[in-house]
Amino acid sequence: MNIPAVSAIYLFEMARTRRTLLQSIVAPVISTSLYFVVFGSAIGSRIPQIDGVSYGAFIVPGLIMLSLLTQSVSNASFAIFFPKFSRTIYELLSAPVSHFEIVLAYVGAAATKSTLLSLIILATASAFVPLRIDHPIWMVSFLLLTAVTFSLFGFIIGIWADNFEKLQLVPLLIITPLTFLGGSFYSIDMLPPFWKNVTLLNPVVYLVSGFRWSFYGSADVGVGVSLVMTLGFLALFLAIVTWMFRTGYRLKT
Repeated sequence: MNIPAVSAIYLFEMARTRRTLLQSIVAPVISTSLYFVVFGSAIGSRIPQIDGVSYGAFIVPGLIMLSLLTQSVSNASFAIFFPKFSRTIYELLSAPVSHFEIVLAYVGAAATKSTLLSLIILATASAFVPLRIDHPIWMVSFLLLTAVTFSLFGFIIGIWADNFEKLQLVPLLIITPLTFLGGSFYSIDMLPPFWKNVTLLNPVVYLVSGFRWSFYGSADVGVGVSLVMTLGFLALFLAIVTWMFRTGYRLKT
């Protein structure tokens, strides 16, 4: 493996985060804090406990997952799209760097940034509501696995997109709505039977449910099912990325 090349790409992407600290870190943290103020305080005071957990604490895993999914996709998609847009992708493709090393560097950097942001949001949430984490190892495992999986998804979007509008299409019109409707702010057990069955078709439900289980030991679906679904997404996105590189799909513009 070309360690210097992977490190150079990884460090470059991390340095870009430091240069855009206000946009990359501060803005998402402030936005999430507003969710706590609106949902946790204003609305939460009118909602009884859910599964023995206060509403403010109940929504914390969902809010972290919302930020994790959107930031993982956005970071990875922009990271690979911008070299295509600026035509510097040719330098990368002609360098002695394998496709695996390119994916490892870009996806690794995006996953690192989104994971750090999620941990900052978790620390911020603890200032608003009392938290507990019943299964810390599983919490970290779900966090890292989801970050890597959706950073891969973002990498796919960055290769697929040929303009900035398409780059924002999936995060804004698909990821965010699915997360809001995936039990981030409520338990799907509160829904009528028909809508509960419809909601189970939403793949984000399994991600949020597994992550919430690591906090409070309760979940809308079995934790084993959540883990299998997450690993399934990872395998699917790996297969798509492999196909894209083998066929040269939109790598050159």
